[in-house]
Amino acid sequence: MAITAGMVKELREMTGAGMMDCKKALTETNGDMNAAVDYLRKKGQAAAQKRASKIAAEGLVTFKIADDFKSAAIVEVNSETDFVAKNEIFREFVNDVAAQALATKAADMEAFMAEPWNKDPQITVNDALVEKIALIHENLKIRRFEKITTEGYIGGYIHGGGRIGVLVELDAANDSEPVRDAAKDVAMQVAALNAQYISRADVSDEYLAHEKEILMEKAMKEANGKPANIVEKMVEGRLSKELKDICLLDQIYFRDNEQTVGKFLKKATQDAGTPITVKKFIRFETGEGIEKKEENFAEEVAAQMRQ
Repeated sequence: MAITAGMVKELREMTGAGMMDCKKALTETNGDMNAAVDYLRKKGQAAAQKRASKIAAEGLVTFKIADDFKSAAIVEVNSETDFVAKNEIFREFVNDVAAQALATKAADMEAFMAEPWNKDPQITVNDALVEKIALIHENLKIRRFEKITTEGYIGGYIHGGGRIGVLVELDAANDSEPVRDAAKDVAMQVAALNAQYISRADVSDEYLAHEKEILMEKAMKEANGKPANIVEKMVEGRLSKELKDICLLDQIYFRDNEQTVGKFLKKATQDAGTPITVKKFIRFETGEGIEKKEENFAEEVAAQMRQ
């Protein structure tokens, strides 16, 4: 059967695969469009398996917030290189994953990857990922997602073109401009200074005991005969300073180093005419916790040429 340009175009629009790959798929399947789609998907699965050993530690973080600001989802999708992370096809895919996460009822990544892909319910999220791996020629991974639903207000901030993403849930009775501005500023604060807790009340007793033990050991070495009560005060002072660094409300507000985030929110409350409190925040940073393999690019190219 003669393979026409129109057939190639149709298959390309259906799958997103390259023109030459579509032409080959149609040739191999004698022009059967459905068989050609299966052919390309199998090729994509093979490509995904081939690249599975490659470390994907670059990529993007993004989020999707519902129009009513009552629900939101944040995702991290990884790629092998920063170059691909800037690719428009990849960025569009990450946005689609965020939209999928906002709509999902999945409780974990396994269920999420197995559910129908919203842009094409005939395939799963995992199938859509495999197709993108075949198209982009890099190992890609949907690493994680998290959702927030609230009766208050959700805002967010993306830093560095997708290097860091933050969602913030505020308990507030309206979505006035002061509330929206507060959510954005708190998200920027979390992105910049990486708070671990909202307030000191959220810090576990186990964490406090562990940190106090470490600080006490260090203080005892520096004591030089100081009385025990003085050493104790040294430890309490250092622990308090540490908590100011990791507790959001105690941190120095990034827009005004004369006040804390807690004081900023008190002022925002006055401006909004309704109490504003931080209920939750989520901070994703691309590649955090992934051990990156250091590679010599020139050596990698030379090795590929030898093959």
